[in-house]
Amino acid sequence: MGVADDRPSLIAEAKEYIRRKYNKPGNVFLGVVSRLDTPVTGIVVLARTSKAASRLSKQFRNRVVDKQYLALVDGHVIPEQGECVDWIVRHPRHRKVLLADESAEGAQLAKLEYESIQHFKAHDGSPQTMLAIKLHTGRKHQIRIQLSSRGHPILGDRKYGSDISFANGIALHGRSLTIEHPTLKHEMTFVTPFPKSWRRQGIVLDGG
Repeated sequence: MGVADDRPSLIAEAKEYIRRKYNKPGNVFLGVVSRLDTPVTGIVVLARTSKAASRLSKQFRNRVVDKQYLALVDGHVIPEQGECVDWIVRHPRHRKVLLADESAEGAQLAKLEYESIQHFKAHDGSPQTMLAIKLHTGRKHQIRIQLSSRGHPILGDRKYGSDISFANGIALHGRSLTIEHPTLKHEMTFVTPFPKSWRRQGIVLDGG
C-alpha cells in the first residue's frame, strides 16, 4: 500500500489471490481496514465484503482493537516503561506530522504505552533499545513522531530524525493484532514473525 497504481502492491496481490481462489469475474472488492506506512512491516487488515469492512472499521474507530508493535530506537530509553501522550497535526506539504498544542487546528490526541524489552549496541558502541509498544490511538506516524520527539528516533527513519541506515525501510514492525471477527464475533489474534531483514542486520530478540 502507499505505492503508485502501476507498481506491485499488497492490495493488487490480494485481489488477484481472491479472484483466483474464488473464481471471481470482473472487479474484486477489497476493503482496506487498517494500513501500515510504506517503510513499516507487519499486519494489515483487509475485508472481502463491504459489511465486514464497515464492522471492522468501527472496531478501530472505537479503539477496541489491540495493536502491538516492536520498534528499535536510538539511545537507552529511560524510564524503561512508560506512556507517551501528545497532540499531533498533519503537515501536508512535507507529508509528515508534528507535535502541537491541544488547541491547534486539526490537532489529534496520540497515546501509546511502551516497554523496553532488550538493549543493543551499534557498531560504534552507541546504545539502542528495542521497545514493545501498545497503541491506544491509531494516528498517522504517531509512533514515529512520539519516539523521535523524546530523543529516540526509530532506526532508519530519516523523516523523523534518524541518521542510521536500516535494511528495507525502518525498524518498526506491527507485531500482533487482536480483533473481533465481523460476523462470527469471536476474538482473533494475529502475530507476524520477526522480519528476516532485521535478522540479517544482526538483530535477534532474546529467546529467538
